[in-house]
Amino acid sequence: MRMKTLLAMLAGASALTLAACSSEPAATLVGKKVDDYMLVDQTGMGHILRYDTQTPAIVLASYVNEDEGSRAAAKALQAAAAKHAGVVFHLINSADADTRDTIAAEVKEAGITLPVLDDEYQLIGNSLGFSYAGEAVIVNPKTWEIVFHGPASKVEAALGEFVAAGKIATPEYTEVAGTKLTFADRGKDFSTISYSKDVVPILMAKCVDCHQPNGIAPWHMTNYQMVKTFAPMIREAIRRDRMPPFDADNHYRAFEKNENLTAEETKTLIHWIEAGAPSDIAEGGEDPLVKGVAGRPDWPLGEPDLVVSIPAYDVPAAGVVDYQIPAVKSPLTEGKWLKATTFKPGNRQGVHHILAGWLPKMPANGRGFDWEISMGGYAVGNESNIAPDNWATWVPAGGAISFQMHYTPIGKAFTDDSKIAFYFQDEAPDTLKRQVVIADPSITIAPNTARHHETAYVLFPADAQIYAAQVHAHYRGYASKLTAVYPDGKEEILLNMPHYDFNWQRDYIFDELIDIPAGTKLVADYWYDNSVNNKALFGDNTKERTTPERKIFWGDQSFQEMLFTAVQFRWKDETAENPREDLMDQLRQTQILTMSDDNRDDKLQESELRTEMEEGAVNVTSDGIAPLHQQFKANFAMIDADKDGGLSMQEIGAAMQQMQQQQGGGRGR
Repeated sequence: MRMKTLLAMLAGASALTLAACSSEPAATLVGKKVDDYMLVDQTGMGHILRYDTQTPAIVLASYVNEDEGSRAAAKALQAAAAKHAGVVFHLINSADADTRDTIAAEVKEAGITLPVLDDEYQLIGNSLGFSYAGEAVIVNPKTWEIVFHGPASKVEAALGEFVAAGKIATPEYTEVAGTKLTFADRGKDFSTISYSKDVVPILMAKCVDCHQPNGIAPWHMTNYQMVKTFAPMIREAIRRDRMPPFDADNHYRAFEKNENLTAEETKTLIHWIEAGAPSDIAEGGEDPLVKGVAGRPDWPLGEPDLVVSIPAYDVPAAGVVDYQIPAVKSPLTEGKWLKATTFKPGNRQGVHHILAGWLPKMPANGRGFDWEISMGGYAVGNESNIAPDNWATWVPAGGAISFQMHYTPIGKAFTDDSKIAFYFQDEAPDTLKRQVVIADPSITIAPNTARHHETAYVLFPADAQIYAAQVHAHYRGYASKLTAVYPDGKEEILLNMPHYDFNWQRDYIFDELIDIPAGTKLVADYWYDNSVNNKALFGDNTKERTTPERKIFWGDQSFQEMLFTAVQFRWKDETAENPREDLMDQLRQTQILTMSDDNRDDKLQESELRTEMEEGAVNVTSDGIAPLHQQFKANFAMIDADKDGGLSMQEIGAAMQQMQQQQGGGRGR
């Protein structure tokens, strides 16, 4: 779970302007090493330079909307791509006049099939050294050095030579005749950026909460020298969009407590580091960072009203640990309105996630998971769960508090002693907080596939307001998108994650409640990387399970996969005095269809029924859908009462009722 916007991290707000066509010679870029980056293309998908390490070559080219030289370059590179399967091509648009939307329109109008990356802050185009539209370079992924620099029209021949021989005999620069690009920040002196006045405030606002004593980061920003030591890593993390760990794209809905760096913050940090990370602290003077870093409190929300210890568990040094589902007797002797929870993991490395909920009775065996009331969850980057003002969840007295514990062996055995803190409020809230999960237990990810796509949705039977969303996948998760499809057909992207990071998972709280009218479909799209480029699949202690040669199914373990987007919301006409459990029932009843209706036509075609199961599995998981799909498929003609080739919700409901009656009769016999 890590989140942050890509474009808000890559940058430095310089203004690129277009001059008249020119053939002014530029210095060759051959031999120059290219630093890593991540940029987002016209579809919202993230592209990382050093991700595709198995490619024979990477081609980068500058692009400007409505520029004939750029369009000609794109056409030439598309021809080269057709002849060189496996080579990665990135068109990079650094023009300040071009936006994500206009780039998408340009791609459609010009018939471009390659990704056009939006270098919104011009950091990447500037650092690459591009001077003209249509200028291209070929990068050697073994050394990350440029081996060719020249017009896109010459890339196909140069690429053929490089792929065949591993080098280019005459890599000298061939001048480009094209539109000249002017970067306002190119050549500027940034040594005047003040560490004390400009840099420290950014670090305090966006970095220190984790990078301080008792924080979750592995090193602490306790003084100038520490920051200077780690400055190259900070620069790489910003360009690569790894830090701050807020992976949501800023180009759509705004978020509360957005931890992304702004354009100005990004520009300040990158240029300060590239200027040598100078200090303006006078000899013997006070370092403002030392004064500002005091250490993180055990409970960031303040002293809890109640702390409950989760039953201790001995985690082995290696192997696979099944999910643990311990339960403890609830200490509540009277019902409470739950406002917030905070989790304190016993071992941040080994505790992957914790979920908690309320059960009406204490399980006799001390184990339980199918709770009636959610109490939130923990993953690295998401330790607290806070309801908005005038929202709360009612927790009855008695019963049990149950947990789902996901442990990951870390090479050294440890005993986990995690805790959960509760914060209550006395007054009844105006609004009840609800949660629905968009999931698809039928996902089947093909082997050796870099961008496998899966989708699912939920259908809202009444007007609602969306508060927050959390995206969850495992090792193969690459990107995700949450889209509202309104009853009138209009679509709006609510949450885009250009590149999902399994290590950081959190709630993304929208800055304003999002109105969802009755009949809205909330669609979750996921892309998975089950290829040799996915480094998360290698070096694991369960390597034989994570190999990209395997077909992957839904499952609890990290080497399996999930499509799981949790959405927090409220029914617009629901109050504490008027709970709408009927609406929750209606929403849940449609999910047997919406989780598998890939084409979103409100029916299940036979092709959407996935009956394949993981080898050796009795049932894909406790949530597995394959056995049910097998029954639907075996009786498809009979269930499809109107013979339209699709199973409607009414037809599915009738079939489910009949199956339940048959099962009940069987038990009676």
